[in-house]
Amino acid sequence: MFLDLQDRRVLVVGGGAVARRKIEALRAAGARVVVGAPELEPAIAQRVDDGDIEHLAASFDPAWLDDVWLVVAATDDAAVNRAVAAAAESRRLWANVVDDAELSSVQVPSRVERGRLQVAISSGGGAPMLARHLRERLETQLDESLGELAELLTVQRERIRRRWPDIGARRTFFERLLAGPVPQRLRRGDSAGARRAFEQALAETAPVPTGSVALVGAGPGDPGLLTLRGLRVLNEADVILHDRLVSREVLALARRDAELIEVGKKVGGNHDATQSRIHALLVEHARAGKRVVRLKGGDPFVFGRGGEELEVLHAHGIDFEVVPGITAAVACAAYAGVPLTHRDHAQSVRFVTALGRDGGDPIDWPALAQERQTLAFYMGVSGLERVRDRLIAHGRSADTPFALVENGTRARQRVVVGTLAQLPQTAAAHAVQAPALLILGEVAASASVLHWFGPAPLRLEDAPDAAAIPWAA
Repeated sequence: MFLDLQDRRVLVVGGGAVARRKIEALRAAGARVVVGAPELEPAIAQRVDDGDIEHLAASFDPAWLDDVWLVVAATDDAAVNRAVAAAAESRRLWANVVDDAELSSVQVPSRVERGRLQVAISSGGGAPMLARHLRERLETQLDESLGELAELLTVQRERIRRRWPDIGARRTFFERLLAGPVPQRLRRGDSAGARRAFEQALAETAPVPTGSVALVGAGPGDPGLLTLRGLRVLNEADVILHDRLVSREVLALARRDAELIEVGKKVGGNHDATQSRIHALLVEHARAGKRVVRLKGGDPFVFGRGGEELEVLHAHGIDFEVVPGITAAVACAAYAGVPLTHRDHAQSVRFVTALGRDGGDPIDWPALAQERQTLAFYMGVSGLERVRDRLIAHGRSADTPFALVENGTRARQRVVVGTLAQLPQTAAAHAVQAPALLILGEVAASASVLHWFGPAPLRLEDAPDAAAIPWAA
């Protein structure tokens, strides 16, 4: 939150150097500062003498809080700071206790200021030096002209709203404006040219909003793996249809006022009915003039039914684009330390799904059983006995290494390793759950050596009750 402290009474308890820094920031925000302390350092005392702030020359009294909006405890006495925090809590007043996150109900962030524009960075009081470090980085990245741009848009806000009363048209205007010559001319110091460019942009006729769909790959979960194009499209979307397994961290990158609709397919559900609903929603929202993002885990063209959805959009004459994502096999293998190809072990890699449209067994098992190739199964943890039995029956060695990656690229990632003969037993012993991806081939042995993300890989003998399992030996 940003508080409007202009001409509002704020109490600072403490009269030393820390209190002085807080007083300076509060005065810069327009607050009427009252400082309470038996003694003041010279710089604060001078402010009192100049009539800039008020002084309560005594030890802390809870009655000081009766007519203030905010209180800052900035003493070197822990007992006094606790008393201030307790008194503020009883009055439902926000309180900041310097260097004590637990006692504070509000934190004072590090700030980057460009005129009216402010970027606030907070660690919740837990890591203030990190917040300051990020502020220093942003200071070098955010141009000073942003302050003048913010002032221009503030002054012209009502004109813009009258010119474009519809929020969709207004958003389109801002996108054109901020990508156009106005910011560029301000960066060059050409304020007059920027104002002329603004007037020209305001006078232009906005294009009639037309609906469109962007098919976006969200990657396997780590928001850092989302592409820059994918991030930009998420921030332009009016409606986002997302799969159930798209991570909360990725969804948090979307525009705040976008409508989020979960369209995930549940295990055991009617997938064809769900897919038909997705098709209907895509057409409905695009025809309503909305910018729609169809957000899929991994890559939309790798077992994501992206092709089927584009066929529907094409048939209805709806404009679309595709933003690729990092598919699960590539990402999970990388985060597990498994190279999918290797000159000594694998000259090819196959991405395999368990079932086709009509179920059955569409997999070419003899081809998959050949040596010197890597298999990546997009089938979670279902059918592992079938995979083992079919591959061994068609000639793949029972000693072929595997790596089963659960929650790949996410904070809860686990990697379970072993040999093909032990595959279903090892997965069961460690209770591996979806989402999980199976990597099978000689390269999977690298997970035990090259792992770098998350805990070390687990083997069958690492299971809590492995000794009681007859086949564990």
